Amino acid sequence: MELQSKQAVSTKQRGDAAEAAALAHLARAGLRLVARNYRTPGRGGGEVDLILQDTDGTLVFAEVRQRASARFGGAAASVGATKRRRIVFAARHFLMRLPATPACRFDVVAIEGTRVEWLKAAFDAA
Repeated sequence: MELQSKQAVSTKQRGDAAEAAALAHLARAGLRLVARNYRTPGRGGGEVDLILQDTDGTLVFAEVRQRASARFGGAAASVGATKRRRIVFAARHFLMRLPATPACRFDVVAIEGTRVEWLKAAFDAA
């Protein structure tokens, strides 16, 4: 007798699916993917989920957050001060590789259930 079981979807798989949904949403708005899951080397660094170029040339560092519901503050509210610092750290590391620094902004793509909310300029590097 063979048992068939459904494997639970892993956190990584859910995160990858959320990033794919966010990327599709942003691409429909005309943004072009530059890098995905950009990480700084070493421990304690930072990561940027999506780096994109907007139609006006602005480089967009996007954090993707997914929650089943807004019950505990929602997806956007989960981007706290520590996470913002790590994203900014990774963004600065990425920008050091470029010959010139373009205009930049930090966006958050919040996914709650099936709803995608794009928060442009959700925070700054300060």
